[in-house]
Amino acid sequence: MPKPSHLRSVDPTPAPAAQGAAPRPSGVAVETLPKPGKRRKFSAAEKLRIVRAAAACTERGDIEALLRREGIYSFLLAAWRKQLALHGSEALAGRKPGRKPKHDAKDRRIAELEKRSARLEEKLALAEKLIDLQKKVSAILGVNLTTDEER
Repeated sequence: MPKPSHLRSVDPTPAPAAQGAAPRPSGVAVETLPKPGKRRKFSAAEKLRIVRAAAACTERGDIEALLRREGIYSFLLAAWRKQLALHGSEALAGRKPGRKPKHDAKDRRIAELEKRSARLEEKLALAEKLIDLQKKVSAILGVNLTTDEER
């Protein structure tokens, strides 16, 4: 009786290790690929390198080969070209995710100094009130508060 097609025998010899594959204890090699759903992040230097490589392409199909080799889509290359043209190589650097901070370091320092100034002005006003109170008390009691240096 012939074996069904889905029950064919498997060659027991382990497959040769592929490039970038991690050997398993069983002897079977498994390729180590990035996790699915994980976004690739390109540094500004990588983006600039790819844009320059695309600009150097002269033959028909060179850009498509470059895109396949780098594993990127054409819209990404177009976006990087646009950023480079509008804002220079600084625009290729990635930005932090999330909202932009409302204040930069200079604004935070100014706010901190303004708060400190307000606290010191309150202390000064209190000290002046205490001095006025001491003068009034000394006048009521008839005590002379002038020192030898002030005479």
